[in-house]
Amino acid sequence: MSKAHARSLAGATILQLVPALRDDLAGHAAVDIALTLLQSGARAIVAGDGGPLVGELRAFGGEWLPMINDTINPLRIQANARTIAKLIAAERVDIVHAQSAGGAWSALFATDKQPVFTVTSFPDRLPAHSYFGNMFRGSLVRGDRVIAPSTYVSRAMIERYKLPADRITVIPRAVDTVKFNPAAVSSDRIAAIRRVWGVLPHMRVVLVAGRVASWNGQMNVLDAARLIIGGEAARNVAFVFAGEDRKNARYARSLRRQAHMHGIDTLCRFVGHCADMPAALGAADVVVVTPLSPPLAGRAAAETQAMGRPLVTSTVGVLPENVLAPPRMREELRTGWLVRPGHVDEIARAIAAALALDATAYEALGARARQFAEFMFSPQSVAEAIRGVYTSLLARDS
Repeated sequence: MSKAHARSLAGATILQLVPALRDDLAGHAAVDIALTLLQSGARAIVAGDGGPLVGELRAFGGEWLPMINDTINPLRIQANARTIAKLIAAERVDIVHAQSAGGAWSALFATDKQPVFTVTSFPDRLPAHSYFGNMFRGSLVRGDRVIAPSTYVSRAMIERYKLPADRITVIPRAVDTVKFNPAAVSSDRIAAIRRVWGVLPHMRVVLVAGRVASWNGQMNVLDAARLIIGGEAARNVAFVFAGEDRKNARYARSLRRQAHMHGIDTLCRFVGHCADMPAALGAADVVVVTPLSPPLAGRAAAETQAMGRPLVTSTVGVLPENVLAPPRMREELRTGWLVRPGHVDEIARAIAAALALDATAYEALGARARQFAEFMFSPQSVAEAIRGVYTSLLARDS
């Protein structure tokens, strides 16, 4: 398909097709991208279902088009395609960025035989094989450029859809690095949450973050805790299990029984859902996220490092990409430890190593972790990376 003569991002018009502008990470990402575009002199239009961020988008000059595009309804997809095609012609749209399979189909139909680039964003996890599912989500690999949230997902996309690697750009999901910032969490908040947990002032805290469920590996952490707390000298460590525990109540009860059997129940805290995770991470000396199977996005790992805390995490899914650790990085650049899923001895050694850091080494690791998180996961960094995808497309014909 012939493309129109490319312009720079200044003066270009970018249309984002998003599921909605809700007050969530996806909604904020769309708004951040729009703001970055406007700051570059581009025009930013966002189409999708409504949400509380519509007002924020409009307040700084972004444009909003109501459209339900996160759909599998073929009639709705065709109707959206006609609307998008008219918008392209009337507003001289240069790039359409679709962030759902339904939106991608509408974009592909609308841009057929039109001099417009398409960008698609793939979800955090590639669903199981199914004929209909593969066919429907196949729209997401037909963009001129495809954005994957991780190398883990991009490899699966290449294998399933035979997608050329040079059409994929890996850009991680953003986390709120303003909210998850050690400078934004007061000592009073940290002291308050330690009191709620019943952690004495002299005690170190190992925070086990994530929903309490068998696939998240909390039982292995309990077994590791038994190895760490082998003698009285080590009994100044509290293991705090913070995560929703009502949906898997039987497993939660088994954790408590296991802690009692190990004789470490007085050093374990099962606190359930935590409403103030920045303070919880701020109260931790080390954070453990060691699932047995790939998590959806690995957000807890990114948030931990944004708070400048050492991380112990598993070598599953996206998690190895979300932490700096040997052998991928030199020892002096470490921000955490990688362990094989289910290997209790490795979990114990990693936690013990993090707790053994002296004050200087601990502060240096925390500073590296924060710097890494800002570079990789901040909304501004992610928006800039997506802007780079748009710029590279517009530069193709120049």
